Amino acid sequence: MHIAEGVLPPVILASSAILSAAGVCIGLKKLDYDRIMTTAILSASFFVASLIHVPIGPVSGHLILNGLLGLLLGWVSFPAIMVALALQAILFQFGGITTLGVNTLNMALPPVICFYVFRPMLSKGTFSLRMASFLCGMTAVALSALLTSGTLALGGDNFLNSAKILLISSVPVMVIEGLITAVVVGFLAKVSPQIFDFEIATSNSVVSAQTSPSTTE
Repeated sequence: MHIAEGVLPPVILASSAILSAAGVCIGLKKLDYDRIMTTAILSASFFVASLIHVPIGPVSGHLILNGLLGLLLGWVSFPAIMVALALQAILFQFGGITTLGVNTLNMALPPVICFYVFRPMLSKGTFSLRMASFLCGMTAVALSALLTSGTLALGGDNFLNSAKILLISSVPVMVIEGLITAVVVGFLAKVSPQIFDFEIATSNSVVSAQTSPSTTE
């Protein structure tokens, strides 16, 4: 879902860059020192997962894993995703430097929203944990697809068909992302609950991870 350079008008690029910069500042402010390694690993996961692209006109479709980042990082998803997108733009020419702000906003805002919507469900039992994880992964991709398609449509009528194709092609990705997120979160809840900074449900009880709540709230 990278938007290429030369597609959007400068006003959209500038406004998106300002909003993304604000999100990155909030994320860095909430990033706890003890969570830097976790953030780096998740940023690398996002980087690797989104390297396999399927071209769709001026954009591309791929796995994102931003729902997983949202559940684990909250606002810290902004700097984590921005770093990954910047490296992709520099090393592989995916997206671009001028579109870094809009691509970051489209990829990072949905997981922050999903973090606040689905996080409370993680402490209500194993089934709720898995369902919340699935819905978070699916919804984050759906929102990113909607934002990217809407932003792309602002580029002019020539990109309307590409925006529609992107939305349609994202449907199977939503389901796959939901399943992957559910499996990963369920696994982490069993073997490494301390990675969460809030109460989570395990098969036997509710576990409260001993980390700083300031990271993602």
